[in-house]
Amino acid sequence: MHGRSIRRIVRRFGNFEQLQEWDKLDDREDISRFDEIFEHRNEVKIPQRISLPEEFVTLTGKTHPPSATHAIKYLEKREVIKEDIIRWKIGYCVRGNYENRIIVPSFDEDGYANYFVARTYNGDWRKYLNPSLSRDIIFNELYIDWDLDVVLVEGVFDAIKTGPNAIPLLGSTLREDSKLFQAIVKNDAAIFLALDPDAEKKTTKLISKLLLYGIEVHKVDVSGYNDVGEMPKEEFLKRKETASFIGDDDYLFLQAFNK
Repeated sequence: MHGRSIRRIVRRFGNFEQLQEWDKLDDREDISRFDEIFEHRNEVKIPQRISLPEEFVTLTGKTHPPSATHAIKYLEKREVIKEDIIRWKIGYCVRGNYENRIIVPSFDEDGYANYFVARTYNGDWRKYLNPSLSRDIIFNELYIDWDLDVVLVEGVFDAIKTGPNAIPLLGSTLREDSKLFQAIVKNDAAIFLALDPDAEKKTTKLISKLLLYGIEVHKVDVSGYNDVGEMPKEEFLKRKETASFIGDDDYLFLQAFNK
């Protein structure tokens, strides 16, 4: 059994720490430490859970109260359709701490809410007012199929625009010790990066990390728009189909270009 084959087994059935241990071995053909690496166990961590705001009103129903008018108009302006609202379980608040905000909840792999994004729809100077909880989650992990292409974007409205199997980073960076990064490595997922054009250096750095762990990476061209959220859905699908596959040589070019 060759070193690369063993590495793929570690990546598929082990955990992130085990993969790092394997990468430390000088001789990739040496399997003497294979059992030892797999003896490690992850410490048990309590899953993050959250309750949606008491004032939360869902928009997934067939009818809506009059108070939903402004929230619906905002979503229509952003080309968020009924199908998106149902899939992402979108709602809103007209009072309370999240007054006049669209609420997009996240659900963990067991179906429990673990975070939510609250975006103003009436022009509040604070566009986002999110809960004071860790962002080290896999947003809407419940719906992710790791056997399909996974699209990584910055914000939740970017993810809504790209269609199924998109994960918002809730930012423009992704740490190697984060739950999302570890899940990508463990599942050997094919990644399509569609981060904002102004984050090219961060994109290049993320590509470097993914390539280090043998992840298949494609880069979607977002030029001409501030972010994917501004892009028509049809346009994004076209650009995803023509996304650039990034190999080691391509990465070196990107690194030189973005210095």
